[in-house]
Amino acid sequence: MAKSGTKAGKVQRAVLAYSGGLDTSIIIPWLRENYGCEVVAMVGDVGHGDDYEAVRKKALATGASQVYVEDLREEFITGYLWKALQAGAVYEGKYLLGTSLARPALARRQVQVALASGADALAHGCTGKGNDQVRFELAYKALAPNLTVIAPWREWKIKSREDAMKYARRHSVPVPATRKDPFSRDQTIWHLSHEGGVLETVLGEPPEDAWKLTVSPRRAPDEETEVTISFEAGVPAGVDGKKLGPIQLLETLNRIAAENGVGRTDLVENRFVGMKSHGAYETPAGTLLHAAHHELEALTLDRDTFHYKQTVALRYAELVYFGQWFTPLREALDSFVETTQRNVSGTVRLGLYKGNVRVLDRASPYSLYDTSIGGFTMGADYDQKDAEGFINILGLPIRLAAARKSTPRPRPYARRKPR
Repeated sequence: MAKSGTKAGKVQRAVLAYSGGLDTSIIIPWLRENYGCEVVAMVGDVGHGDDYEAVRKKALATGASQVYVEDLREEFITGYLWKALQAGAVYEGKYLLGTSLARPALARRQVQVALASGADALAHGCTGKGNDQVRFELAYKALAPNLTVIAPWREWKIKSREDAMKYARRHSVPVPATRKDPFSRDQTIWHLSHEGGVLETVLGEPPEDAWKLTVSPRRAPDEETEVTISFEAGVPAGVDGKKLGPIQLLETLNRIAAENGVGRTDLVENRFVGMKSHGAYETPAGTLLHAAHHELEALTLDRDTFHYKQTVALRYAELVYFGQWFTPLREALDSFVETTQRNVSGTVRLGLYKGNVRVLDRASPYSLYDTSIGGFTMGADYDQKDAEGFINILGLPIRLAAARKSTPRPRPYARRKPR
């Protein structure tokens, strides 16, 4: 099993999940100082929009022996985002899982780099009270259970950003002169999250300067914008009649939704480790895709499948949020979801107006909506007289229970006392 906190001399080479931020930047010299090991940095691009050449140079300058910069955007979309979208996975009814889905994608590639480079340890910069430590380490256990796991935030004496900056200066790690942005952010091609700062103490509306991707709904266009999204077997395939690859499709929908103030979510959520946290999320394209996908399912799935799938969606979202992506249950649920998506093909036209999304039209060659049955003017396929039979059958236990309530209950039998 993976071990945590192994000391110097027992680790020769560690692969670090590296972002170039303050925490992971100081982890490189810290690992060399405390474990005496070689450090390989793995940078995964899931849509952060960073200058990856600058990130690579920084990692080398602070002591990494090698740096792998991996473009994971398409793999992240098709192997993780689309699966969660097909499942309808939304955590606690609001969070579209942008960070949660990125972690298993990053951890998987980190493990691949570690195994290919002969490393004997994996390291990450997650804090000891967050969700991400769980997501990374459960992935490690599933994919490389024999590698040592090093989680510096659970070992070192650094307790704050100020402590981290002092350590960085002592080890010649470049740090910003001031902290202008009070929020902790995480960005993928799916979303941008905002935590910390005033969000920790105020549960009201986040300040306008917290949002970065979307315009304020108050400043969005005064006319409704229409967009049509097409799906093939539950997978997004095109926008406004044009077939697009996964990256271009998300970039296109992100732009359209953001311009109309669509995709903002302010929520208090239950973290896996037990505490509640207040955060703000921007998921422009994801908001449109979930709305459109749901409508297409409503059109093409039978009632029992549609209802049961809502139960699956809740469990799927919990698995993702709790870091249990690489589990037999998630793979089994994928099989169920994949079966349900066979006929989820067609188009949905949405109207975007000042942060709101409404469905304007939906169409599918597999639609189960039949006007001869669903309309008030009944066709030959539906005989209204048939309703009496199933109402009587369904109502039988109700009628029996009602009859029992209205019938006087017999007095209990009183046994005679012996003389």
